[in-house]
Amino acid sequence: MKWQRIISLATLAISVFTLFLVVRKPAPVAAPVSPAATAANAQSFQEKVNRLEQSSAAAESGSEVRLTGGELTAAIAQATGLMPTAAGTPASAAPASSAAPASSSGPQFPGAVPNIKDYQVSMDGDVVRGQFLTNIAGKDVYLTLAGHLGAKDGYATFDATEVKLGDLNVPVSLVNDALQKKLAEQHDQLKLPNNVKDLKVENGELVFVEK
Repeated sequence: MKWQRIISLATLAISVFTLFLVVRKPAPVAAPVSPAATAANAQSFQEKVNRLEQSSAAAESGSEVRLTGGELTAAIAQATGLMPTAAGTPASAAPASSAAPASSSGPQFPGAVPNIKDYQVSMDGDVVRGQFLTNIAGKDVYLTLAGHLGAKDGYATFDATEVKLGDLNVPVSLVNDALQKKLAEQHDQLKLPNNVKDLKVENGELVFVEK
């Protein structure tokens, strides 16, 4: 029947459009940063982590350490081996002598997102937003996650408010169960340092609150 063919064509058009949105590169969540700025942010991140440890040793309860999006991005670069060199290539692809050493005090992200090839992190108000280029079903796809960071029983928590595959918005309700299951599998990696009682994003910065 004619109406059945119309429905079939409409379904095909929607499927093609959806696939186009999935493989399409979305708008970046943060402005590009030079390798020199990334290195400076990585050093600043380490200095702030050291300050947090020093305040713990001095028993300064309630003190805060605030990290910018650039500092957090640089920390992830070190932890995942994607720290850019002066030539703009990831540290993992450069000689070992040129790679920035991973911080023993910084966060570790093994297995958090598989096959990360590129990433960006930004914070706006109380929302953190990450965009990752990863491989899904043999295709390079940008995954964008946004939400609220928090702390519960000594572990970091994440409540998603936005999920995108490529340029396609995905209802959070469709993926939240799988996301929370993935976070549960990474539970040990989400443990906060013993001297940190709270974690939040506030005024576009990641805030660690001392016990």
